[in-house]
This record gives sequence, structure tokens and C-alpha cells, in this order.
Amino acid sequence: MSSTSNTTTIGTIGAPSRRNTELALLVFAVIIPVFAYINVGLAKEDTVPAGVLGYALGLGLLAGVAHLVVRKWAPYADPLMLPVATLLNGLGLVFIWRLDQEPQITTPQLGGAMAPGQLMWSTLGVALFLGVLIFLKDHRVLQRYTYISMVAALVLLILPVFFPARFGARIWITIPGVGSLQPGEFAKIIIAIFFAGYLMVKRDALALASRRFMGLYLPRGRDLGPILVIWALSLMILVFETDLGTSLLFFGLFVIMLYVATERTSWIVFGLLLSGGGAVAVATFEHHVKTRVDNWLHPLQLLNGGVTETAQAMYSFGSGGILGSGLGQGYSRLIGGIAPKSDYILATVGEEIGLAGLMAILLLYGLLIERGIRTALAARDPFGKLLAVGLSGAFALQVFVVAGGVTGLIPLTGMTMPFLAQGGSSVIANWALVAILLRISDTARRPAPAPAPSTDAEMTQVVRP
Repeated sequence: MSSTSNTTTIGTIGAPSRRNTELALLVFAVIIPVFAYINVGLAKEDTVPAGVLGYALGLGLLAGVAHLVVRKWAPYADPLMLPVATLLNGLGLVFIWRLDQEPQITTPQLGGAMAPGQLMWSTLGVALFLGVLIFLKDHRVLQRYTYISMVAALVLLILPVFFPARFGARIWITIPGVGSLQPGEFAKIIIAIFFAGYLMVKRDALALASRRFMGLYLPRGRDLGPILVIWALSLMILVFETDLGTSLLFFGLFVIMLYVATERTSWIVFGLLLSGGGAVAVATFEHHVKTRVDNWLHPLQLLNGGVTETAQAMYSFGSGGILGSGLGQGYSRLIGGIAPKSDYILATVGEEIGLAGLMAILLLYGLLIERGIRTALAARDPFGKLLAVGLSGAFALQVFVVAGGVTGLIPLTGMTMPFLAQGGSSVIANWALVAILLRISDTARRPAPAPAPSTDAEMTQVVRP
């Protein structure tokens, strides 16, 4: 018999940082848009574009700096979010530049070339991304500003009422020397912070049920107040600003977070009934919303004998087929106004890279949303869970309402496709959204600190024959 004595210590075993994985994925996230940029130039001018080196260096520099900041200040964050966001943003710049090559939609009246401006806004978005990761050390700090967030969100949502309507809706504010901004894009993040803080405190009361009816637990009458208030606010936004997209996003986000916090299916049912009833009521007397619904129901019946932009988008998807007509070889110029670069940029995607390419883009969005939900599941605190769900839900709702509007599934809402479509406010806000998700992910995946050694701990002896 022999005896062997070992001393064991308690250590910490955490998830690997995965920063090298992120770096490798970022290389592909930069290379793919660069090759797409070259492809467009070869299709339009039969030569490699003169600006390809500057585009490659610029996108690579933005991705590299973002990676270094994540490696330094959020080393345990999810390794997929930054590469996916970079790839979507890079492809968006390529598609906008591709549409800038069409003289019919790049006239001075329509704003001229928009790719340079979008590149500037993307740079500002990455700068805000870096600032959030550097200065927001712990996402739980945001919980202190629950009710301040509510006030700030309401101010942002009300501001467009005092500015002139553009394209039939009041969703922009004009800042001299800066241009037009969409406050609703920033409001979605602030609203998610407010809902997360509020529901963390009130979720037990909201989960109580007074009776059961047809398999559903009906909430108490006094607990219906929050959802009725949010419903009324969303209708006011829809009426005064004729902004269908923000109304759907605002109300849908609250219902999603309410369901996650309470686990009551009845809230989903009430939410669907209220949103459906409110949308039908507003569509009957609000001209702008009614026009969007009519164009959705009858895309081929335009008063002047032509077809609507919705119909043109359907033609684009049909023309693209499975593999597409090729980058730079579509006919997106037939869609009028600035719509090809904003609302209907997915039509260009579907026409030029086909159903296969469109599904790849949607899968990228789905992957980003899935990583956000995974972050919520891994978060160790209730506020972080609700905030991650809220931010991921807001992103998912925006993708759904835009893609659904362009493909004809629902009426067009006027929102922009995150990272892909032209829109400075959208790209800045979505980079901030990704930064907050990365901060929550870093906190969730970070190894727990090792317990302090105890002077009274005894040696453990293991005897083996």
C-alpha cells in the first residue's frame, strides 16, 4: 500500500475570452464588403473602383480599433456581435454606394450621393460604441436612471411634433449644422432601460392573476394600467406624428418585456388585441397611415396609372430569382425618390444577390438577435436579463417591420433597416445598442473572483491503493 497526499485549492473556471475568434471573424467581415465593392465597380465601369483601397483601410481601421477596445475593456464579451455588426454595416455602405451610381436617384433634389455621409455617420457610431464600452463599466449603473430614462424617452418621442413633416410623417428633427436626426432611434434604447428598471421592481405585482378564462390567466384590473398607458402613448405617437414604425416598436417592446418579466401569456393576447384595434382605428381616419395600408392592399392600383413602390419592390424580388442579377446589375433606379437607399434597400439586396443573398442577410440579423437573447440568458442579474431582452427585442422588431413592409407582409412603416439602409441616426443608435449588449455579455461571462483563502482550511488527503 502506498499513500499519496495532494493539496487542492478552489480556483475559478470561466469562459475563454474568445477575442482571437472575434479577430478572425472580423477579417472576413472586412474582406467580404471589400470584394463586394470591387464587384460593383467591375459591373458598372468594368474596372476596379479607385476608392477601394481607402474603403478597405477605413473599414479595417474601424473594425480594428473596435476590436482592441473590446479586447481591453470587455475581454469576455460575446465574440460574434462585433463581426456581424461590422459585416452588415460594411455591406450597407457598399449597397448605398452602388445606388449612388444611378443618376436617376442621385440628383441634388434627392440629396446627391449618400455613401460619404453614411460613412461619416458609421464612424460616429463606432466612436459612440467605443465610448459606451470604455465609460460604462457596469450595465447595472443604468438602473439608477430608470425614471430619468422615461422622461428622456418621452422628450425624444415628442420633439418631432414641433418640426415640419417630411414624406408625410413627423419623425425627424433638424439641427442647424448637423442635419436631420430621428430621435425615435435613440428613444428605443432609453425606453428599454426604463422598462427593464420598472419591470424588475413591479414584475411580481404584474404576474398576479385574478381569474382564469379559456386557459388564460387574466390580470387584475388595476394591473392593466401600465399596458393601457403605453397603448395610449403609442396611439398618440401614431396620430400626431403619423409614425407607424415607432408606434409598433414602442408598444411591441413593452409587451415583449412584460411577457418575459411575468411569464403570463395573457399579456401577449392583450397586447395583440390592443395593437390591432388601435391600428385599425387610426388607419380609418389618419390619411398618411390609410395611404400606406391602401398601397399594401392594392400595390398595382395607383391613381395616376402607375404602380406603387411596393409593387416595384415585388418586381425587384421576382427579377432577382434565387441567385440574383449580380451586384450593380439591377434596376433599383425604377423605385422612385430616396426609397432605394432607405426604406427599400432590401429590394436592391433581393434583386442583385437573389433570394440566397437576402436570406443570408436575414440570417445575420437573426444571429445578432440570438446572441443578444443568449446574453440575456447568461446574465446574472434581473436588470441585465430584462435589458438584454429589451434591446434584442427592439432590434428584432425593427428588422421585422422593415423586412415585412418591403416584402409586402405588412404595410410599410418608414423605419430604416439597421446598419444596412441609409440613415445616420439609425446606424449610430444601433452601434450603441450593440455596445450595451457587449457590456452585459462581458459581465455575464466574466469568471467569478476566487474566494479568499481561509487560514482555517484543512489539508485534504486522498489515499489511493
